[in-house]
Amino acid sequence: MTTAHAPHPDHMHQHGKGCGHVAIPHEDHVDYVHDGHLHRVHDGHVDECEPAGHTAHGDHAHQHGDGCGHVAIPHGDHVDYVHDGHRHVGHDGHWDDH
Repeated sequence: MTTAHAPHPDHMHQHGKGCGHVAIPHEDHVDYVHDGHLHRVHDGHVDECEPAGHTAHGDHAHQHGDGCGHVAIPHGDHVDYVHDGHRHVGHDGHWDDH
């Protein structure tokens, strides 16, 4: 799964350890949950870190929801759940890696 390079303009907050936002390991970097979307620190600025495309997560029997034990993250018009170092989102009866 790839993400587009989409700088987040006028972002004064410095994300990092102890910044107060949920940190999520994502591939070779860390995303920070901020205002319903994900930020990635990149080359001295902050990028939006959003998935491109649709990647179904196979063989995922666990049902995410309130009280499921995973971190819930508001993301746009839905909720993602952090699970095994990535995010899951419900989609058409299955879970997508997000």
